[in-house]
Amino acid sequence: MTNKRTLKRTINLICEEIFAECLAASLYGHNHDGAHALLYSTLKTRADFICRISHPEPGMPAKQYYKKLRDDFVAQANDIIDQLNNL
Repeated sequence: MTNKRTLKRTINLICEEIFAECLAASLYGHNHDGAHALLYSTLKTRADFICRISHPEPGMPAKQYYKKLRDDFVAQANDIIDQLNNL
């Protein structure tokens, strides 16, 4: 398991890249409302997962918790990317 700092940096990096792509789609695309919704979704996802890293669920083993967190983040990021590709 990576440490919390590395996990936070990775989530920030991925969210920054998705945000930049959403911003580019907003500026150069025709669907401004959809791109703005994806921008908001990216920011909300980042905040949610950073908060979840700092405050793990009690009673759940740490290794299992962070594995589930990574899987949830990957699924959420892939969902946002798919929506971005469909704009």
